[in-house]
Amino acid sequence: MHRQSIKQMVVDMATRAKKASRSLAVLPTALKNQVLLQAAEMLMEEYAFIEKENNRDLAAGREKGLSAAMLDRLELSEKVLRSMVTGLREVAALPDPVGEVTGMKRLPSGITVGRMRIPLGVVGMIYESRPNVTIDAAALCLKAGNGILLRGGSEAIYSNLVLAKILQNVLTSAKVDPAVVQVIPVPDREAVNHMLALDDLLDVIIPRGGEGLIRFVTENSRIPVLKHYKGVCHAYVDQDADVDMGVRIVMNSKTQRPGVCNALEGLLVHRDIAGTFLPVVAEKLMKQGVELRGCTRSCSLAPTMIPAKETDWGTEFLDLILAVRVVDSMDEAMAYITRYGSQHTETIITNSYHRSQKFLREVDASAVMINASTRFNDGGQFGLGAEIGISTTKLHAYGPMGLEELTTRKFIVYGEGEVRK
Repeated sequence: MHRQSIKQMVVDMATRAKKASRSLAVLPTALKNQVLLQAAEMLMEEYAFIEKENNRDLAAGREKGLSAAMLDRLELSEKVLRSMVTGLREVAALPDPVGEVTGMKRLPSGITVGRMRIPLGVVGMIYESRPNVTIDAAALCLKAGNGILLRGGSEAIYSNLVLAKILQNVLTSAKVDPAVVQVIPVPDREAVNHMLALDDLLDVIIPRGGEGLIRFVTENSRIPVLKHYKGVCHAYVDQDADVDMGVRIVMNSKTQRPGVCNALEGLLVHRDIAGTFLPVVAEKLMKQGVELRGCTRSCSLAPTMIPAKETDWGTEFLDLILAVRVVDSMDEAMAYITRYGSQHTETIITNSYHRSQKFLREVDASAVMINASTRFNDGGQFGLGAEIGISTTKLHAYGPMGLEELTTRKFIVYGEGEVRK
């Protein structure tokens, strides 16, 4: 497609999304839920068609030499489909945040002031690999009253388009403008550049994928971006930690799913417990295939560990690799986290209430935990029902973004003829 044609197509799609979002913003909750539940039914009914289009992407991916891990993320298996269906039903069951009024108070001037929760407007979503994100993101945006313009990776083009078509058919049958959910139908990177310039039509950009994609979006966007670059998550094992508990938490944080952003990448151990803790946890981690890269003191306590390089500190391995360091104090551990962390997830393992509270107050991350696995930093695990991503930007959200984070608040004022003096 000609460059000018791509630009015009993206502008036209965003314009339709903006117009459609205004009617979606005032849609009754019951109708939004009806659409979500009907979409869940249609996904099951249309699985053969979805599978056919997904197989086109998988075949093209194999031809291109995509890795087994990439192909796994790309596949819409029956298990993945059922997870998408469950997600739609869970979002339908969540309370609708739109229209919620809080903080009403009467002021000396006579006016009554409060705040009402409203949609953000139109969300631009740029993502890689996983076509299930098409359904998950669209469901959350629909429930929160937002239009969404989706631009998935070229490797999932047919899968994303068929999923969007099913959603649009359901919207049309419910007499809702189908332009509230659209997938850009061309794989050209040019489409992303045009998207990022539409600050008059799109209200926020949410990128999901590798650090390279997210940095490209952030550096080129004229629209506010909600993002996290990477997840360099740490566990600090305090001097008063329960060893068995610590081993259990570290094992789960590192080995359950090592390739995700809330997996453990750095282990910090207080010197007073290192001699007891490190040999035990090192043996168990290595049995699970984890390569340990440690400081000099760590290597002396667990000889099968290999010496860490300077570049290992603060690295997001996304693999069965873990950086290990012995520290002299909790303050040293927190200073390390400040230097090498990514404000994603940090956990302390301790029996000391005082130190746990100090860690909770002073460590800056989207989720700070006491005696719990870093793998819990997830919208579903936090009771949000689902998430559209995790933000480490603080403005306007910090941590997993669910329905409430896909809205904002406006002031509302009730008066009886008051004028300002």
